[in-house]
Amino acid sequence: MVNNTLANENFKVTPWEVKGDIDYDKLIKEFGVQPLEDLPKLFSNNTLFRRKIIFAHRSFGQIVSAIEKNKPFIMMTGLMPTGKFHIGHMLVARQIIFYQNLGAKIYVTVADVEAYNARGQSLEESRQIAIEEYILNYIALGLKPENCEIYFQSDRSKDASKANAFYRLQNMLARHATFNEFKAVYGEITPGKMISALLQASDMLHPQLPEFEGPMPVVIPVGIDQDPHIRLARDMTGRINTYNNFNFKEISSTYHTFMPGLNGGKMSSSDPTSFIALTDSPEEMSRKVKKYAFSGGRDTLEEHRKHGGNPDIDVSYQWLRVFEEDDVLLKKIYDDYKSGELLSGELKKLLIDKLSFFLTEHQKNREHAKKVLNKYI
Repeated sequence: MVNNTLANENFKVTPWEVKGDIDYDKLIKEFGVQPLEDLPKLFSNNTLFRRKIIFAHRSFGQIVSAIEKNKPFIMMTGLMPTGKFHIGHMLVARQIIFYQNLGAKIYVTVADVEAYNARGQSLEESRQIAIEEYILNYIALGLKPENCEIYFQSDRSKDASKANAFYRLQNMLARHATFNEFKAVYGEITPGKMISALLQASDMLHPQLPEFEGPMPVVIPVGIDQDPHIRLARDMTGRINTYNNFNFKEISSTYHTFMPGLNGGKMSSSDPTSFIALTDSPEEMSRKVKKYAFSGGRDTLEEHRKHGGNPDIDVSYQWLRVFEEDDVLLKKIYDDYKSGELLSGELKKLLIDKLSFFLTEHQKNREHAKKVLNKYI
């Protein structure tokens, strides 16, 4: 039975709801994932790994081994084509590009069938959102067309042998999961949810079919709240290998912490006061940060100077952990804020300056991305 939730009086983590003060050490223990430690030096060049924003894993050793031995491997991910592409989505996007630069074959699925079944969204609307809000931003962030395959669940491939293999696998997987497992992960079960879950498992496994890359290590980067989906797919992998003579390698996964929303809670595409979209103008971004960014500062200037702020709960500082590359400067910001030398407004200004430069350059890159979109789809 898959345990799909961790909740106590302080926090709750499920595939659909994250709230409270998250205890990541407890999540590691309760979900049975492994802390990410002793990585090769090449990972230290990535701020997400270096700063433990990516903090846990399942079977990541086979990915590290493939990279060190210059062996082929796959990075697979999916996108739900609903709402704006925001700063929080960048955590996965940056990992896609990082792995591509290390030689991975990239598979990205657009979960338009899942959006249709779970959210009642048309396939046409999903396609438009996927292109405008996700794929163009991936390209602008640095995704290359080489060694990259982006596809829609509703239309896997124009190559009949590949399409048949993908959907055949989905149907065969139906034999290798129980109703109780589906219920544990998805709660209320509908035929649409079950089809979506099997499609998702087929997304994760099908790159290893002979019609695609063949058996090789696959890494899937997700937020820790999505681990139940990974566990379900891993369980099905063992069963389908046993009963159908497949030779799928066990799926690897990594887990990143939650980038807080502006208001201090979870960043949500349904709440525009919680995020900065990558299409927001620098002026709109500045307004949102000033108005909504949760502060770890004291109530008065006098108290702040005397007692200092709390950077560990301050959203501006937490976002700078992702955007500020200079470790020495980031440590100085942390210390100055904690000592009271740096004020909340000044900390927000540092973030605004960093994001203004990023958004200006990114939106120029988006315009260029529109000209090369046909290379990716």
